[in-house]
Amino acid sequence: MPEHIINFNDVTKKYFRQTALKNVSFTLPRGKIIGLVGPNGSGKSTIIKLTAGLARPSSGRVTVNGKEANRMLASEVAYLSESDFLYPFFTVAETMNFYAGMFTDFDAGKAREILNFMQLEPDKKVKNLSKGNRGRLKILLVLARKAPLVLMDEPLSGLDPLVRESIIKSLLSYVDLGDQTVVMSTHEVAEVEPLLDSVVAVQNGEVRGIAGVDNIRSMHGQNLVGWMKQIMTG
Repeated sequence: MPEHIINFNDVTKKYFRQTALKNVSFTLPRGKIIGLVGPNGSGKSTIIKLTAGLARPSSGRVTVNGKEANRMLASEVAYLSESDFLYPFFTVAETMNFYAGMFTDFDAGKAREILNFMQLEPDKKVKNLSKGNRGRLKILLVLARKAPLVLMDEPLSGLDPLVRESIIKSLLSYVDLGDQTVVMSTHEVAEVEPLLDSVVAVQNGEVRGIAGVDNIRSMHGQNLVGWMKQIMTG
């Protein structure tokens, strides 16, 4: 098993004439919760999609668990998209059953536990859920899987600030860091800081810095927001 679960080697990604990532190289370790942080449009979502195998690099190479990142990785990667991917005519329970049929690593017992924690009604149709509750359901579907890599693109988007703290705590409760690694993109930096082991700061399609959160506090005497401001404006 490779030492690092994710490896970006000199990766560039272009969409038509726009360059989303420029010659990006980094590795990410196993068994950690890692934040991709930076302003909107910085390239965070592109990194997530490339890692999930949903986009291909224009040049360079992305590997997950030593394998080329492509759509064949679906069994090893649980992916939460920022966009809404739920079938509106399904109920919450039917959506869970659908995912259980799609992914052999979907843990139905764990899903029911998260359902109760999220206070979702199993018989309610997805089309009748609030934006916040659709967000909770998406988190449930990802956390109920046992995939070694969990990718979450802006998981707090659309959630009521009052429930975000409990949702963040649920991430710690329902992820097995002995067997799983979590990478999440977010611009809600201050809120997720207590959750993160390390961060990758992205700006204008380039990686500005990678650091352990504890090191940022001890060596730099700063919180995560302060460190980001320093490396992105310095």
